Amino acid sequence: MATSIKIDEELKDRVQQLAALRDRSPHWIMREAIRQYVEREEAQESFRQEAVASWTAYRETGRHLTGGELAAWLDSWGTPGEAGSPECHD
Repeated sequence: MATSIKIDEELKDRVQQLAALRDRSPHWIMREAIRQYVEREEAQESFRQEAVASWTAYRETGRHLTGGELAAWLDSWGTPGEAGSPECHD
């Protein structure tokens, strides 16, 4: 699939300068930038969907952990008294 984009001269110059510094083509720099952006946006969307699903489950069941319970569990990580994951409750 061939796609073209129009960028202003300033951005074009910046891409070309970066490409020269990295010993890459401007095309590679732009592809890599788009790839990283898409991966970041996909991860953010996945996180958002997970948060919405968690909020929906909480509203339906009331099951939860408090911030203190979660913090205590995380604080135990890597210690001799490392705790197992806490159980959600109503």
